[in-house]
Amino acid sequence: MDEPTRMTILRVIERAPQWLRHDLEAKDSRVRARAEETLAGMIEYAIKGDQSGTEDSLL
Repeated sequence: MDEPTRMTILRVIERAPQWLRHDLEAKDSRVRARAEETLAGMIEYAIKGDQSGTEDSLL
């Protein structure tokens, strides 16, 4: 993984909303899966934004 991608991922994780952090720790696998999918989508969106050179509203 290159440095810009790694930094993008770290920025998304640092700015993850509290509900998402809470749900990632949930015992309910459905709740946890929803949070994981949401985080993956946020990361994907941020990486695509960085690659296209556009400003990312999530960051």
